[in-house]
Amino acid sequence: MIKAKNPVHPGLNIIIVGCGKVGTTLIEQLGKEGHDITIIDNNAQKVQEIASMYDIMGLAGNGASYNVQIEAGIEDADLIIAVTNSDELNLLCCTVAKQVGNCAAIARVRTPDYSSEANYLRETLGLAMIINPELEASKEAARILYLPTALEVNTFAHGQAELIKFKVPDGNILSGMSIAYLGKNLAPDILICAIERNGEVYIPDGSFQMETGDTISFVATRKIAKNFLETIGFKTRQVKNAMIIGGGKATYYLAIQLINAGISVKIIERDRRRCEELSTLLPKAIIINGDGTDPGLLLEEGIEYTESFIALTGVDEENVLLTLHARQVSSAKVITKINHLSFKSVISRLDLGSVIYPRYITSEAIIAYVRAKKNSMDSNIETLYHMFDYRVEAIEFRVYEDSRVTNVPLMNLPLKDHLLVSFISRNGSILIPSGQDTIQVGDSVMIVTTHTGFKDIMDILR
Repeated sequence: MIKAKNPVHPGLNIIIVGCGKVGTTLIEQLGKEGHDITIIDNNAQKVQEIASMYDIMGLAGNGASYNVQIEAGIEDADLIIAVTNSDELNLLCCTVAKQVGNCAAIARVRTPDYSSEANYLRETLGLAMIINPELEASKEAARILYLPTALEVNTFAHGQAELIKFKVPDGNILSGMSIAYLGKNLAPDILICAIERNGEVYIPDGSFQMETGDTISFVATRKIAKNFLETIGFKTRQVKNAMIIGGGKATYYLAIQLINAGISVKIIERDRRRCEELSTLLPKAIIINGDGTDPGLLLEEGIEYTESFIALTGVDEENVLLTLHARQVSSAKVITKINHLSFKSVISRLDLGSVIYPRYITSEAIIAYVRAKKNSMDSNIETLYHMFDYRVEAIEFRVYEDSRVTNVPLMNLPLKDHLLVSFISRNGSILIPSGQDTIQVGDSVMIVTTHTGFKDIMDILR
């Protein structure tokens, strides 16, 4: 059921055009956060199924049609999000909506030609956001390949701070060590934010002892993060080469980033015409026309010796099997792209290394925007990232004015339980805060918490 509107943070009227994977994820997440949602899609059966499942309004029709938008209530809408499979249709939906209603508009645009013009399109058409799931997924994959011992690497404070996830291996010095001892003796400039153990997630205090098998997320600047990982015995140099299976848009975006970073790239793609396109687009990459699921071909192309193996086909099952095969025959860093979430609990039990979910990346950026649109004006959400299957949120707030959280030592703030102030970004520097530090106007502040739905920096207080 859609929740009743909260008088403090009333829900927004949101129209979502497109009931694909991203559209459905948005319906699920934004519905949980108390917004009124109407969906539009050409597929009447799909509209009916999704509208019934989530108890929301649904309309079958062309989302770019003036009449359909009027019927969906565009004149009273706060936001339209166009996430159909067509970039052109998404841009047209938003253009029509901007003419008819007084709403913000977000379009999903995936084609490289348009992506390079994203800023121009956004400003010219007056859009709140243009989002490209494949480009964002490729950025996440590239960050991991630059630091291959990490399971995940996410950036905050415009790239100055990194949130890094890794697993404590057998015999590591962290096993049996407390967080307080680590901070005092080994790594004063990092902050451990969250730890997953046996399916449970903890926001640890100083007395928490780490164990073999724990999955740990910590925050630090890039240089300090590398030093810390080296101190605890991890290799930190970026990979020298990459084998990518599948030649779609995400592969194109990833290959460009890796080649620019001096990493050699080999792409295996079934479709001959697409191989010819990629050869023109990526003259520095090696393009192989063949079946990436053929173990003989993979052997021939050097899977045993590659330093990284990235499964980016359009079929999740293929990606999973390719990754499991790569883990058996090589010691490569592996990354798996997963589009559907039907078997997420099964996938999380497989040892797939780093897993990337493009639809999550897209929905998080949009949810961050929606929450920022709803909040009061003393702060704003800059970045939102979900950790450990949506059980933990990392949120970066920009503080715009004085409030009950500013100019008070953190140790004296009545902070909620299960919450950490992970870093303060001030004048271009990252500060890992102590109890004596204060939040000031102009700071960016990152919070890690098991609470969900924070929209404003004030939400951190009890």
